[in-house]
Amino acid sequence: MRKTVNSPLLGSLDSALINRRDLLKQGGILAAGLALGTATPSWAKTSFSLGTIKVDTLSDGHLTLPGDMAFGHLPQDELAPILELYSQDRKRVTPECNVTLVRDGDRNILFDVGSGPNFMPTAGKILDALDETGLSTEDITHVVFTHAHPDHLWGLLDDFDDPLFPNAEHLIGKTEWDYWMDPTTVDKIGASRQSFAVGAKNRLTAIEDAISFFKDGEEILPGIAAHASFGHTPGHMSFEIRNGSNAAMVIGDAIGNHHVAFERPDWVSASDQDPQMGADSRLRLLDKIATENMQLIGFHLPGGGIGRCERKNNTYQFISEAS
Repeated sequence: MRKTVNSPLLGSLDSALINRRDLLKQGGILAAGLALGTATPSWAKTSFSLGTIKVDTLSDGHLTLPGDMAFGHLPQDELAPILELYSQDRKRVTPECNVTLVRDGDRNILFDVGSGPNFMPTAGKILDALDETGLSTEDITHVVFTHAHPDHLWGLLDDFDDPLFPNAEHLIGKTEWDYWMDPTTVDKIGASRQSFAVGAKNRLTAIEDAISFFKDGEEILPGIAAHASFGHTPGHMSFEIRNGSNAAMVIGDAIGNHHVAFERPDWVSASDQDPQMGADSRLRLLDKIATENMQLIGFHLPGGGIGRCERKNNTYQFISEAS
Protein backbone atom coordinates (compact mmCIF):
# COMPACT_ATOMS: atom_id res chain seq x y z
CA MET A 1 0.00 0.00 0.00
CA ARG A 2 1.42 3.36 -1.02
CA LYS A 3 1.79 6.01 1.65
CA THR A 4 0.59 9.44 0.58
CA VAL A 5 2.11 12.57 2.04
CA ASN A 6 -0.08 15.63 1.77
CA SER A 7 2.07 18.75 1.77
CA PRO A 8 0.03 21.95 1.40
CA LEU A 9 3.31 23.81 1.66
CA LEU A 10 4.09 22.77 -1.90
CA GLY A 11 1.85 25.68 -2.67
CA SER A 12 4.54 27.88 -1.14
CA LEU A 13 6.86 26.78 -3.90
CA ASP A 14 4.31 27.70 -6.54
CA SER A 15 3.92 31.13 -4.97
CA ALA A 16 7.68 31.59 -5.22
CA LEU A 17 7.68 31.37 -9.00
CA ILE A 18 9.01 34.77 -9.87
CA ASN A 19 9.47 36.25 -13.33
CA ARG A 20 13.11 37.27 -13.24
CA ARG A 21 12.77 39.43 -16.31
CA ASP A 22 10.13 41.53 -14.51
CA LEU A 23 12.47 41.89 -11.55
CA LEU A 24 15.26 42.99 -13.85
CA LYS A 25 13.01 45.64 -15.35
CA GLN A 26 12.26 46.90 -11.85
CA GLY A 27 15.94 46.84 -10.85
CA GLY A 28 15.07 44.48 -8.01
CA ILE A 29 16.97 41.32 -8.83
CA LEU A 30 19.99 42.16 -6.68
CA ALA A 31 17.87 42.99 -3.66
CA ALA A 32 15.80 39.84 -4.11
CA GLY A 33 18.90 37.68 -4.35
CA LEU A 34 20.44 39.21 -1.23
CA ALA A 35 17.20 38.82 0.71
CA LEU A 36 17.01 35.11 -0.02
CA GLY A 37 20.72 34.48 0.43
CA THR A 38 23.02 33.14 -2.26
CA ALA A 39 24.50 29.78 -1.31
CA THR A 40 27.01 29.54 -4.16
CA PRO A 41 28.20 31.94 -6.86
CA SER A 42 26.70 31.37 -10.28
CA TRP A 43 30.06 30.41 -11.77
CA ALA A 44 30.90 27.72 -9.18
CA LYS A 45 31.84 24.32 -10.52
CA THR A 46 33.54 21.12 -9.38
CA SER A 47 35.14 18.41 -11.50
CA PHE A 48 36.50 14.89 -11.63
CA SER A 49 37.57 12.44 -14.33
CA LEU A 50 36.66 8.89 -15.23
CA GLY A 51 39.67 8.03 -17.36
CA THR A 52 39.32 10.15 -20.49
CA ILE A 53 35.81 11.32 -19.52
CA LYS A 54 35.63 14.67 -17.74
CA VAL A 55 32.69 15.38 -15.45
CA ASP A 56 31.83 18.86 -14.18
CA THR A 57 28.97 20.07 -12.06
CA LEU A 58 27.84 23.57 -12.92
CA SER A 59 25.91 25.67 -10.44
CA ASP A 60 22.46 26.79 -11.51
CA GLY A 61 22.23 28.67 -8.22
CA HIS A 62 20.06 27.44 -5.37
CA LEU A 63 16.48 27.24 -4.16
CA THR A 64 15.02 28.77 -1.01
CA LEU A 65 12.17 26.77 0.49
CA PRO A 66 10.27 26.67 3.79
CA GLY A 67 11.59 24.10 6.23
CA ASP A 68 8.16 22.59 6.77
CA MET A 69 8.08 21.60 3.12
CA ALA A 70 11.04 19.29 3.71
CA PHE A 71 10.62 18.39 7.37
CA GLY A 72 7.04 19.07 8.47
CA HIS A 73 5.76 15.53 7.93
CA LEU A 74 8.67 13.78 9.72
CA PRO A 75 8.84 12.61 13.36
CA GLN A 76 10.18 15.76 14.96
CA ASP A 77 11.81 14.09 17.98
CA GLU A 78 13.90 11.86 15.70
CA LEU A 79 14.51 14.62 13.17
CA ALA A 80 15.96 17.16 15.60
CA PRO A 81 19.28 15.39 16.33
CA ILE A 82 19.87 14.79 12.61
CA LEU A 83 19.40 18.46 11.81
CA GLU A 84 21.67 19.40 14.71
CA LEU A 85 24.35 16.97 13.55
CA TYR A 86 24.37 18.52 10.08
CA SER A 87 23.83 22.12 11.26
CA GLN A 88 20.60 22.41 9.27
CA ASP A 89 18.07 25.19 9.74
CA ARG A 90 14.64 23.76 10.60
CA LYS A 91 12.87 26.85 9.26
CA ARG A 92 14.47 27.20 5.83
CA VAL A 93 16.36 25.03 3.35
CA THR A 94 18.57 26.37 0.54
CA PRO A 95 19.57 23.39 -1.60
CA GLU A 96 22.14 23.82 -4.35
CA CYS A 97 21.17 23.12 -7.95
CA ASN A 98 23.96 21.22 -9.72
CA VAL A 99 23.76 20.57 -13.45
CA THR A 100 26.09 17.79 -14.64
CA LEU A 101 28.25 18.26 -17.73
CA VAL A 102 30.02 15.23 -19.23
CA ARG A 103 32.69 15.73 -21.89
CA ASP A 104 33.63 12.57 -23.73
CA GLY A 105 35.45 13.01 -27.02
CA ASP A 106 33.26 15.08 -29.30
CA ARG A 107 30.22 14.71 -27.03
CA ASN A 108 29.24 17.46 -24.57
CA ILE A 109 26.35 16.10 -22.53
CA LEU A 110 24.22 18.02 -20.04
CA PHE A 111 22.14 16.16 -17.47
CA ASP A 112 19.20 18.54 -16.84
CA VAL A 113 19.23 22.22 -17.74
CA GLY A 114 18.32 24.08 -14.57
CA SER A 115 15.31 26.27 -13.93
CA GLY A 116 15.72 29.15 -16.33
CA PRO A 117 14.75 32.75 -15.55
CA ASN A 118 11.15 32.28 -14.42
CA PHE A 119 11.37 30.15 -11.30
CA MET A 120 13.34 31.79 -8.48
CA PRO A 121 15.76 34.72 -8.53
CA THR A 122 18.45 32.62 -6.85
CA ALA A 123 18.37 29.97 -9.59
CA GLY A 124 18.65 29.93 -13.37
CA LYS A 125 22.40 30.64 -13.48
CA ILE A 126 23.49 27.81 -15.79
CA LEU A 127 24.60 30.07 -18.66
CA ASP A 128 27.08 31.85 -16.40
CA ALA A 129 28.53 28.55 -15.25
CA LEU A 130 28.63 27.08 -18.76
CA ASP A 131 30.56 30.11 -19.96
CA GLU A 132 33.27 29.34 -17.41
CA THR A 133 33.88 25.98 -19.10
CA GLY A 134 34.59 27.63 -22.45
CA LEU A 135 31.52 26.05 -24.04
CA SER A 136 28.55 27.77 -25.61
CA THR A 137 24.98 26.55 -25.83
CA GLU A 138 25.69 25.58 -29.46
CA ASP A 139 28.46 23.23 -28.29
CA ILE A 140 26.11 20.99 -26.29
CA THR A 141 25.49 17.80 -28.27
CA HIS A 142 23.09 16.02 -25.90
CA VAL A 143 20.68 17.01 -23.14
CA VAL A 144 19.53 14.16 -20.87
CA PHE A 145 16.73 14.67 -18.35
CA THR A 146 16.46 12.93 -15.00
CA HIS A 147 12.88 14.22 -14.73
CA ALA A 148 10.70 17.17 -15.69
CA HIS A 149 10.32 19.21 -12.50
CA PRO A 150 10.81 22.97 -12.97
CA ASP A 151 14.33 23.29 -11.51
CA HIS A 152 15.54 20.58 -13.91
CA LEU A 153 13.57 21.42 -17.06
CA TRP A 154 12.46 25.03 -17.21
CA GLY A 155 15.88 26.22 -18.43
CA LEU A 156 15.21 24.41 -21.69
CA LEU A 157 14.05 27.45 -23.69
CA ASP A 158 15.56 30.88 -24.31
CA ASP A 159 13.82 34.24 -23.93
CA PHE A 160 12.11 33.72 -27.30
CA ASP A 161 10.81 30.27 -26.28
CA ASP A 162 13.20 28.56 -28.69
CA PRO A 163 15.36 25.61 -27.56
CA LEU A 164 18.38 26.99 -25.70
CA PHE A 165 20.61 24.18 -26.97
CA PRO A 166 19.78 24.20 -30.69
CA ASN A 167 22.24 21.53 -31.81
CA ALA A 168 21.52 19.03 -29.04
CA GLU A 169 19.66 15.77 -29.17
CA HIS A 170 17.34 15.67 -26.17
CA LEU A 171 16.71 12.42 -24.31
CA ILE A 172 14.13 11.53 -21.65
CA GLY A 173 12.70 8.33 -20.21
CA LYS A 174 9.56 7.23 -22.02
CA THR A 175 7.61 6.83 -18.78
CA GLU A 176 8.46 10.39 -17.73
CA TRP A 177 7.55 11.79 -21.14
CA ASP A 178 4.21 10.00 -21.25
CA TYR A 179 3.29 11.24 -17.78
CA TRP A 180 3.88 14.94 -18.43
CA MET A 181 2.43 14.87 -21.94
CA ASP A 182 -0.76 13.18 -20.76
CA PRO A 183 -3.51 15.86 -20.93
CA THR A 184 -5.11 14.47 -17.76
CA THR A 185 -1.98 14.95 -15.61
CA VAL A 186 -2.76 18.59 -14.89
CA ASP A 187 -6.06 17.54 -13.30
CA LYS A 188 -4.64 14.59 -11.39
CA ILE A 189 -1.40 16.02 -10.03
CA GLY A 190 -2.99 18.21 -7.37
CA ALA A 191 -3.45 21.95 -7.15
CA SER A 192 -0.03 22.68 -5.65
CA ARG A 193 1.75 21.05 -8.61
CA GLN A 194 -0.49 22.11 -11.49
CA SER A 195 2.00 24.75 -12.60
CA PHE A 196 4.61 21.98 -12.83
CA ALA A 197 2.39 20.05 -15.22
CA VAL A 198 1.58 23.03 -17.42
CA GLY A 199 5.21 24.15 -17.55
CA ALA A 200 6.53 20.69 -18.34
CA LYS A 201 4.10 20.04 -21.16
CA ASN A 202 4.72 23.43 -22.76
CA ARG A 203 8.48 23.00 -22.75
CA LEU A 204 8.54 19.37 -23.82
CA THR A 205 6.21 20.18 -26.69
CA ALA A 206 8.76 22.74 -27.90
CA ILE A 207 11.39 19.99 -28.39
CA GLU A 208 9.06 17.26 -29.58
CA ASP A 209 10.91 17.01 -32.91
CA ALA A 210 14.33 16.72 -31.23
CA ILE A 211 13.58 14.17 -28.49
CA SER A 212 14.60 10.54 -28.11
CA PHE A 213 13.25 8.08 -25.56
CA PHE A 214 14.78 5.32 -23.49
CA LYS A 215 13.78 2.77 -20.89
CA ASP A 216 15.29 1.35 -17.71
CA GLY A 217 18.56 -0.50 -18.27
CA GLU A 218 19.22 0.84 -21.75
CA GLU A 219 22.56 2.31 -22.77
CA ILE A 220 21.41 5.74 -23.91
CA LEU A 221 24.87 6.82 -25.13
CA PRO A 222 28.19 4.95 -25.18
CA GLY A 223 29.14 4.30 -21.55
CA ILE A 224 25.95 5.79 -20.09
CA ALA A 225 23.15 3.53 -18.84
CA ALA A 226 19.72 4.49 -17.50
CA HIS A 227 18.59 3.27 -14.07
CA ALA A 228 14.94 3.63 -13.09
CA SER A 229 14.59 5.55 -9.82
CA PHE A 230 10.87 6.16 -9.95
CA GLY A 231 8.98 7.86 -7.14
CA HIS A 232 10.14 11.45 -7.06
CA THR A 233 8.29 11.60 -10.36
CA PRO A 234 6.61 8.66 -12.13
CA GLY A 235 9.51 8.24 -14.56
CA HIS A 236 12.54 9.66 -12.70
CA MET A 237 15.83 8.24 -14.02
CA SER A 238 19.39 8.07 -12.71
CA PHE A 239 22.39 7.44 -14.96
CA GLU A 240 25.50 5.31 -14.56
CA ILE A 241 28.52 6.72 -16.35
CA ARG A 242 31.18 4.06 -16.78
CA ASN A 243 34.69 3.98 -18.18
CA GLY A 244 36.24 0.57 -17.55
CA SER A 245 36.28 -0.05 -13.81
CA ASN A 246 35.53 3.60 -13.01
CA ALA A 247 31.91 4.63 -12.59
CA ALA A 248 29.72 7.44 -11.29
CA MET A 249 25.98 7.77 -10.82
CA VAL A 250 24.00 10.90 -11.68
CA ILE A 251 21.11 10.65 -9.22
CA GLY A 252 19.00 13.73 -9.96
CA ASP A 253 16.51 14.10 -7.10
CA ALA A 254 16.33 10.41 -6.19
CA ILE A 255 18.49 11.34 -3.17
CA GLY A 256 17.44 14.88 -2.39
CA ASN A 257 19.73 16.00 0.44
CA HIS A 258 22.89 15.03 2.34
CA HIS A 259 21.37 14.65 5.79
CA VAL A 260 17.93 13.06 6.27
CA ALA A 261 18.05 11.16 2.95
CA PHE A 262 21.27 9.41 4.02
CA GLU A 263 20.62 9.08 7.76
CA ARG A 264 17.03 7.87 7.31
CA PRO A 265 16.56 6.87 3.66
CA ASP A 266 13.53 4.83 4.68
CA TRP A 267 11.63 7.98 5.66
CA VAL A 268 9.30 9.15 2.93
CA SER A 269 9.84 12.55 1.36
CA ALA A 270 7.02 15.05 0.84
CA SER A 271 8.70 16.18 -2.39
CA ASP A 272 8.25 12.73 -3.96
CA GLN A 273 5.07 12.25 -5.97
CA ASP A 274 4.97 8.61 -4.85
CA PRO A 275 6.69 8.82 -1.45
CA GLN A 276 6.98 5.09 -0.75
CA MET A 277 8.29 4.31 -4.22
CA GLY A 278 10.74 7.18 -3.81
CA ALA A 279 12.03 5.71 -0.54
CA ASP A 280 12.42 2.29 -2.16
CA SER A 281 14.42 3.82 -5.03
CA ARG A 282 16.58 5.79 -2.60
CA LEU A 283 17.45 2.69 -0.56
CA ARG A 284 18.27 0.72 -3.70
CA LEU A 285 20.51 3.47 -5.10
CA LEU A 286 22.38 4.03 -1.85
CA ASP A 287 23.08 0.32 -1.55
CA LYS A 288 24.38 0.10 -5.12
CA ILE A 289 26.54 3.21 -4.88
CA ALA A 290 28.06 2.17 -1.55
CA THR A 291 28.57 -1.48 -2.52
CA GLU A 292 30.27 -0.62 -5.81
CA ASN A 293 32.20 2.35 -4.34
CA MET A 294 30.89 4.62 -7.07
CA GLN A 295 31.12 8.36 -7.17
CA LEU A 296 27.75 10.06 -7.09
CA ILE A 297 26.47 13.37 -8.38
CA GLY A 298 23.40 14.83 -6.70
CA PHE A 299 21.45 17.76 -8.08
CA HIS A 300 20.74 19.13 -4.60
CA LEU A 301 23.77 17.84 -2.68
CA PRO A 302 26.31 20.33 -1.26
CA GLY A 303 29.77 21.23 -2.51
CA GLY A 304 28.78 20.89 -6.15
CA GLY A 305 27.03 17.59 -5.51
CA ILE A 306 30.02 15.30 -6.11
CA GLY A 307 30.94 12.72 -3.50
CA ARG A 308 30.71 9.15 -2.31
CA CYS A 309 28.30 7.18 -0.17
CA GLU A 310 29.68 5.28 2.81
CA ARG A 311 27.82 2.94 5.12
CA LYS A 312 27.60 4.20 8.70
CA ASN A 313 26.33 1.56 11.12
CA ASN A 314 22.90 0.70 9.69
CA THR A 315 22.60 3.79 7.54
CA TYR A 316 24.66 5.94 5.15
CA GLN A 317 26.78 9.07 4.99
CA PHE A 318 27.54 11.47 2.14
CA ILE A 319 31.26 12.24 1.77
CA SER A 320 31.70 15.36 -0.31
CA GLU A 321 34.61 15.52 -2.76
CA ALA A 322 34.37 19.25 -3.39
CA SER A 323 37.66 20.57 -4.72
